[in-house]
Amino acid sequence: MNAPIKTTRFAAEAFSDWARGLTADAVPTRAREVAKLALIDHVGLAVSARREPYVEAILASWDAEGPCTAFGHGRGFDAAGAALVNGVASHGEDYDDTFEGNPVHTSTVVIPAVLAVCERYGRSGADALAGIVAGGEFICRMALVAPTAVHRAGFHPTAVIGALGAAVGTGVALGLNARQLTDALGVAGSMASGIIEYLAEGTWTKRLHPGWAAQAGIRAALLGKHGFLAPRSVIEGEHGFFFAFAAPGIERRYGELTDGLGERFHMESIAFKPYACGTMTQPFIDCAIRLAEGGVRAEDVEDVLCRVGEGTVHRLWEPLAEKRRPSTPYSAKFSVPYCVAVGLVDRAAGLGQFTEARIADPALLALTGKVRYEIDPDDEYPRNYSGDVTVRLRDGSERRVRQPHMRGGAREPLSEAEILSKFDANLAFGGLAEAGAELRALCERLFEMDDLSALGRIRARFG
Repeated sequence: MNAPIKTTRFAAEAFSDWARGLTADAVPTRAREVAKLALIDHVGLAVSARREPYVEAILASWDAEGPCTAFGHGRGFDAAGAALVNGVASHGEDYDDTFEGNPVHTSTVVIPAVLAVCERYGRSGADALAGIVAGGEFICRMALVAPTAVHRAGFHPTAVIGALGAAVGTGVALGLNARQLTDALGVAGSMASGIIEYLAEGTWTKRLHPGWAAQAGIRAALLGKHGFLAPRSVIEGEHGFFFAFAAPGIERRYGELTDGLGERFHMESIAFKPYACGTMTQPFIDCAIRLAEGGVRAEDVEDVLCRVGEGTVHRLWEPLAEKRRPSTPYSAKFSVPYCVAVGLVDRAAGLGQFTEARIADPALLALTGKVRYEIDPDDEYPRNYSGDVTVRLRDGSERRVRQPHMRGGAREPLSEAEILSKFDANLAFGGLAEAGAELRALCERLFEMDDLSALGRIRARFG
């Protein structure tokens, strides 16, 4: 079959032309530093969930073996299997980094895919860096094209955008040329999937999404490399990505994909989460903790009002009965009533706050039943994630706290020390605290390695 006649330049071609020329030497200092911190955070998160039932189910279901590493496991996987396990594990507790411009997770998709292909095909740490930055940049920019539209259409942006982002990341790491990379994007458009119906019962399918997107991106990149033809118009075409996966009526700004490429790196501003739950719940937890630290006691609270962005209601507030009494620990992670209550009571929202025992605590549930919402027409979501909580106490007095932005994001980033402390805590939670220094050192030097064979050597530590 002959290649189609080229008549115009599409977004996938323009991005691919830039991405295929990205080298480690061209990555700005800040982007390189963010990529390193994202790698450290990713490894800690993957280890923390290594014994969780949903990870064990993935392990039991995957029968292919190979030379690739799933962090926390002694068994070697093929590239797709390693990408799947690492993607599921690192995203499983919703503690992974996110992009503020429109909520989407980047590293939990791109890093598993890129590391797997680099390990499988003998690529260097420099190749891994270029792939992680290019794939992350693509995902961030895609999220800005039509903010909220993918969620409103019933799809999980991390899942559907992630498949294309993983194709970019792996394609760059493998050295694909611009045409091969464009075809990889076209193929990934037909592999993208992931609906948000997991919200109905707090089930596990959201956890699957980034790992599935990572392995799909690998397959798409390999097909593109070997000449499999796919539509160049995959993104903005009449029946392209934003026709299929985004609600109508929201402006498509395709220029976000290519404007300022190489000059501005959106992935430099990804947000590292301080709490182990949904992105937009984070500022509300900060408000709750500040109220508790200011002397508000849960037993004195009569009413809790949260002022929220309209676009968050269908995921974090409704159905209200489920949000006030989460049926599973995972459901609790996407419940502002629960997260506010646990912030007021525990002054924390780490892995230990989202367990079967904690979500069943009668005193905590008594408080979640008092948490309600009111839509704030001036809320800046999705451009900015803020929190606004007012409590009315038994004596009739009111206390109000506002968190103007997401802590851990571009306006108030977590320090490297905070991210490393989170890494240590995650390794301890996963029962591998003794491997912390070795794993951190590996992450620190990975981008300078001639190959990633060190990942295979460290598997012996996992047992």
